Amino acid sequence: MALARWMLNSVGGIQMEKHWVEVEGHQMHCLKAGDGPDLVLLHGLLGTASTWEPAIPGLAAHSTVYAVDALGIGESERVPGIDASLRAQADRVVEFMDQSGLGSADFLATSHGGAVALMLAANYPSRVRNLVLHAPANPFSRLADPLIRFYLSGLGTWFANQIAGLPEPMQALALGRMYGDPTQLREGSLGKYFGSLRVPGTVAYVLSMLSCWFDDMGELELALKHVCQFPALLLWGDRDRAVAVESAEPLKRCFAQVEFAVIPGAGHLPYEECPETFTRLANSFLLRMRGQSEAGPQLVVREPSHAKTF
Repeated sequence: MALARWMLNSVGGIQMEKHWVEVEGHQMHCLKAGDGPDLVLLHGLLGTASTWEPAIPGLAAHSTVYAVDALGIGESERVPGIDASLRAQADRVVEFMDQSGLGSADFLATSHGGAVALMLAANYPSRVRNLVLHAPANPFSRLADPLIRFYLSGLGTWFANQIAGLPEPMQALALGRMYGDPTQLREGSLGKYFGSLRVPGTVAYVLSMLSCWFDDMGELELALKHVCQFPALLLWGDRDRAVAVESAEPLKRCFAQVEFAVIPGAGHLPYEECPETFTRLANSFLLRMRGQSEAGPQLVVREPSHAKTF
């Protein structure tokens, strides 16, 4: 499987392997940890495999975790002019699975990665068992549209190329906005996001994703007709400023079997903000879908939204 590999021992006592897999002739990186049924983690627009690290120990207790860096970001190879559409990214995840010997897997995906997972499920149903989707980008949320249009403008493109070089307090302010409580920014988070952005080619890749955003959301809306058979857990922080929690309602109707959980006080990065709660919710759902005993306490249903909260 791997072209390069070594052991890491620095995350919650869990050993993690770094792998590079050839996908479309380029090197795609992933972190692998744990033992159990396969679980593929897909990061958000600016995220990387390493941004999952606070949650990996909890997830790896019940699954073999593969946290993947999309081609173009993180520790994966930068590929000039790469097709950054949802469909193309889903195709590359499937090729990663092929090269890694994964027939089918559970998926845990966040934000833009959630949209990739939905597209993958629609186009490759045999490769997906269960879906855990945290605030997935979806056609029912318009919250981020003004910001996306800004970054597609000339001024926005110029600014995007300056972000990685901004003073650290300004970077902390920008990333902190994604937290429910901006003062609780996790140590090391800035380096994971902005270190990746400083690699030449990363900003161009992110902008190419934004350039297809509105077409992708239109295609995804049609693709959602083909995901109803997958058991799904939708997770949201109630202070999410990136993907509207209200968009969960129409998204829930796309699934025949769906659960919806809200994490009070969390923003758009609960796997960093409150990883214990986040992993407890994900593991509880996955264990039950796998027919295993449920981990942790039973979730409490809150009426009338049917959202489960802690």
